[in-house]
Amino acid sequence: MTTTQPTDTHLPQVSLARNPGMDLDMDWVRAVQANTSAIERRAATLPGRRSVKKNWQAAWLLRAISCIDLTTLAGDDTPARVQRLCAKAANPVRRDILDALGMERITTGAVCVYHDMIEPAVAALKGTGIPVAAVSTGFPAGLSPFHLRLAEIGESVQAGAAEIDIVISRRHVLTGNWQALYDEMQAFRAACGPAHVKAILATGELGTLRNVARASLVCMMAGADFIKTSTGKESVNATLPVSLTMIRAIRAYHARTGIMVGYKPAGGISKAKDALTYLALMKDELGDRWLRPDLFRFGASSLLGDIERQLEHHVTGRYSAGYRHAMG
Repeated sequence: MTTTQPTDTHLPQVSLARNPGMDLDMDWVRAVQANTSAIERRAATLPGRRSVKKNWQAAWLLRAISCIDLTTLAGDDTPARVQRLCAKAANPVRRDILDALGMERITTGAVCVYHDMIEPAVAALKGTGIPVAAVSTGFPAGLSPFHLRLAEIGESVQAGAAEIDIVISRRHVLTGNWQALYDEMQAFRAACGPAHVKAILATGELGTLRNVARASLVCMMAGADFIKTSTGKESVNATLPVSLTMIRAIRAYHARTGIMVGYKPAGGISKAKDALTYLALMKDELGDRWLRPDLFRFGASSLLGDIERQLEHHVTGRYSAGYRHAMG
């Protein structure tokens, strides 16, 4: 089966209403189950069920670029490295390739950095319209004192971050303390103020898909604007079974409340073909509206290079060396 081209490629992004959250509904949370074997069977079919070729593939890959949170979360990050990354975010594909594809301009969805790199990123992205996302709340473990995690959010918003990627306390999920997870997420949401909040579940550390489904739902009830798979630092990061579980939680929340919540798979997504699989999954499960960067992001650092390489192959018929598509 051939997937159609994602629509509205050139339309400006619409500002969605924030997720206001709702009261914690423990009856709903307890009713949530996850049929692991069925989810894994469905996920195993995904890479082979959708095939996009030629111009259609190029269009989907361009859409994938617009949904990337171009990320650097290294201990040796410097302002100069972040500035180079921001330059790549503003011009993710070489001009000659864009011209051949008939594209005037494209950017990544955001640039994601640690708190100390927010100000260099904001300065480098001035005038581009690209937001800065900051990881926060004791990333990646989320084990620093609670008042410091709240303060870190406030400092990052004050420094110019428009999006905050928080990490939940995994122990609340593993012990089934859903009220504590709800209260924590509500506090993080309030501390973010006008900044959108992405809740990182660290799914590789939650044990079961049922825990993933319930944690997804509780975070959305508490006001998360996005739910995100991973910090990228766990031994297991984004997977298709986890993604299917979280996406269906988003679908259930939307059916009950009418609120659209975004999704961000992160960690381990480095190939263009994987990006196409995730886009097809979003289209199948949630529909075209979730194929825009205000509702879907990839957390990635090396994905962009492979996509650009595939686009050059589409234009020239030849695969180029990786150094021709450097991140900065």
